[in-house]
Amino acid sequence: MFSFIKMFRLVALLEGISYILLLFIATPIKYLAHDPQYVKLLGMPHGILFIAYIALAFVFKNDFSWNNKQFAVVLLASIIPFGTFYVDRNYLKAAK
Repeated sequence: MFSFIKMFRLVALLEGISYILLLFIATPIKYLAHDPQYVKLLGMPHGILFIAYIALAFVFKNDFSWNNKQFAVVLLASIIPFGTFYVDRNYLKAAK
């Protein structure tokens, strides 16, 4: 069954995967092999997922009753590699 929480978890997962691919695969290829193709390919989807993750975090802040510290962790997780996986496991999974 469709739920917005499941959608948020999916966006968090995809945002985390796209960020890891961008940082650890596409960027090194761009600078070491002088081939920006992968950054161009992954950049736009990652940007869209990043914006969706931040927007959904604002939407669900009150539903999850996050205090300011917890909300800051959720937001900062979007710019730390593997951060969205931490948020999913510790903040979103319990809210099924």
